[in-house]
Amino acid sequence: MSEEAAAKPGRRRGAELESAILRAAQEELAESGYAGLTMDRVARRAGTNKNAIYRRWPNRAALAVAAYRRLATDRLPPPDTGELREDVLTLLRGINRGPSSPQAEILRGLLAGIGDEPELLAQLHELAAEGGAGVWLTVVGRAVARGEAPPEALHPRVVTVAVALLRNEYVTRGLSTVPDGVLVEIVDEVYLPLLRGRAPAR
Repeated sequence: MSEEAAAKPGRRRGAELESAILRAAQEELAESGYAGLTMDRVARRAGTNKNAIYRRWPNRAALAVAAYRRLATDRLPPPDTGELREDVLTLLRGINRGPSSPQAEILRGLLAGIGDEPELLAQLHELAAEGGAGVWLTVVGRAVARGEAPPEALHPRVVTVAVALLRNEYVTRGLSTVPDGVLVEIVDEVYLPLLRGRAPAR
């Protein structure tokens, strides 16, 4: 069966078919974890065939990482409260609920299951570590446009400092969630002063 025939009735191709495959892989990961993920089950759920998947991803590990990348991007829409402090707190509070979320379970399963794929493992570690830099750049970019922070604040390492400090709390204190007062301290005592104090490079 051709890819086009498998994709009936809508004859999905290109980005539309790829999106359906990734969505199916996300759902399989959520239901069965990485251990239960198979190309056959993803193909059935996506309404396509395995050949269509293998043309895009060489194995289930690559497919799983691609599905998690999309999941990690989708789950953190940038808030837009009209104020930098509230936006940052909203983001941190959303992330702070994450360690017990289905997405976190998927990530743990992937990290444990693809140890024989060092390049994919490195991609996963990068995804877990970057804290969604694009989301933070969007939030801080809006703040710059409103005059709440200087343009020099728009640097990926700078805008993700808050989530790096939150992650440090998990690691050093062995916590699964951090008290809200700690989030407020991160924002008020470190993050906002850092962003607002950025000066033009000499």
